[in-house]
Amino acid sequence: MSVMQTPNGFSLDNSGKRVVIDPVTRIEGHMRCEVNLDENNVIRNAVSSGTMWRGLEVILRGRDPRDAWAFVERICGVCTGCHALTSVRAVEDALDIKIPPNAHLIREIMAKTLQVHDHVVHFYHLHALDWVNPVNALKADPKATSDLQHMVSPHHPMSSPGYFRDVQTRIKKFVESGQLGPFKNGYWDNPAYKLPPEVDLMAVAHYLEALDLQKEFVKVHTVFGGKNPHPNYLVGGVPCAINMDGDMSAGAPLNMERLNFVMARIQEMVDFNKNVYVPDVIAIASFYKEQLWGGGLGALNVMDYGAYPKVNYDKSTDQLPGGVILNGNWDEVHPIDPRDPEQVQEFVAHSWYSYPDESKGLHPWDGVTEPNYQLGAKAKGTNTNIEQIDEEAKYSWIKSPRWKGHAVEVGPLSRYVLAYAQGVEYVQEQVNRSLAAFNKLAGTNLDAKTALNSTIGRTLARALESEYCADMMVDDWNQLISNIKNGDTSTANMEKWDPSTWSREAKGVGVTAAPRGALGHWIRIKDGKIENYQCVVPTTWNGSPRDPAGNIGAFEASLMNIPVERAEEPVEILRTLHSFDPCLACSTHVMSEDGDELANVKVR
Repeated sequence: MSVMQTPNGFSLDNSGKRVVIDPVTRIEGHMRCEVNLDENNVIRNAVSSGTMWRGLEVILRGRDPRDAWAFVERICGVCTGCHALTSVRAVEDALDIKIPPNAHLIREIMAKTLQVHDHVVHFYHLHALDWVNPVNALKADPKATSDLQHMVSPHHPMSSPGYFRDVQTRIKKFVESGQLGPFKNGYWDNPAYKLPPEVDLMAVAHYLEALDLQKEFVKVHTVFGGKNPHPNYLVGGVPCAINMDGDMSAGAPLNMERLNFVMARIQEMVDFNKNVYVPDVIAIASFYKEQLWGGGLGALNVMDYGAYPKVNYDKSTDQLPGGVILNGNWDEVHPIDPRDPEQVQEFVAHSWYSYPDESKGLHPWDGVTEPNYQLGAKAKGTNTNIEQIDEEAKYSWIKSPRWKGHAVEVGPLSRYVLAYAQGVEYVQEQVNRSLAAFNKLAGTNLDAKTALNSTIGRTLARALESEYCADMMVDDWNQLISNIKNGDTSTANMEKWDPSTWSREAKGVGVTAAPRGALGHWIRIKDGKIENYQCVVPTTWNGSPRDPAGNIGAFEASLMNIPVERAEEPVEILRTLHSFDPCLACSTHVMSEDGDELANVKVR
């Protein structure tokens, strides 16, 4: 291939200088990215590869479906809990189990806690260093930084000159010691960094604040799920009992003291989102306004199953409604049905798996997870030391899911585009308010479609979803307390716990708004055991390789036509990839329950 036109509208040219980033760090899992730059250092071809295999689907075959959540939860240690929630929903769907209202509310609070925690950690500890230069913060004037804080967020209590002077002293000790820790190996002298020292200092201060607060947020999971990471779930409800007269020292029932503790953590999330997280993203974005035109393409093809229902089993009450938008046409939202074999399919033409017919996709209920690792004829290097991927052959452990043949983006940006287009007032107010603040700071006049269709738009949507989730949790908590006051303390439905009550064969699907996007689990049950189990995770959608028709996935599409300041320091590539918060959590090999090796694949 030299120049190729893809069906989804991109012109790929792999004749220029090849730049390889392997591994892409500050993500979960193992990822490789290769791009071709033209003579002006503009990206003209992008290749994204997941370089290790999870194989959880293989492990689950033949197991009890009531145990599946505990296995799939270990897919990832970052998006902890969302796979367990999706799994129990899939099993409950297959077995026609209806959970009590209190269980729904507790699950919602746990899921939204994860969203806030994950989004905060993503921005401050994984993504912010693509925009923020901590070394430059040493040049800042603490008084000017305090003034900036009062302008950006006047209600944040930690904003005095002395506070910022102390933070600056901590940074200086890091630098002088030569042990930069999390700030090591940054491209700190790269001119692609645009922030004034005062903004850098303010952002680093909030980096440290978020580091302390994130461990408080997840205590909500320990109250309802016993621990974090990997809180406990239960097919039929939640594993925590409500006893308002219970003594926590004697066991684990929820009482008012524990519920008030949860509310205090929720209020911390509300305050941090409004006073720190959202204002920081807007302030930082105003210095990178060029990133809002032509870079990090998004919001053209977007998909989500719908999220955060007020009433369980009623998708019409989703507070972020699902659907599909194609080609940036916000006036037409297509319905989404994960059960429809014509809508959701996975392809493996360019993935290290085998299908009986690789020109066709498979619906996850019929999915096959058969590893088939092979380097293409044009690849450079060896099986264990790849120098250059052959994108015309198989080149990733990620499959290629498609909606009716279309490559789509999933994630907070997709959820916000769909919600904004479908008239969700809370979301429209959030986006319009944020854009008004941004336009004032940056001296621009952007509308929602222009601003969201970018790397920074993707980052802003994540912050706004965090804010929305914290506010929704206040309502969830109030409804839970109201139910308890009215005498409803039920948290589980065990009517169909016994396998003798199940049909001989059943299939179900569970979907969840995971932090990184639309998450689906599909299960087939036969004779009380799992016959087939398939997960299509958000990064499978976003990080997918080419499909048989030649469509490229969202990661690859987002990198196209981005200018790179320095090819040897491609911070622009990291900015765009990190804006998706990639999660390629996986395993290098898989063992059977008897310890026999099923597959062992070495990529590097």
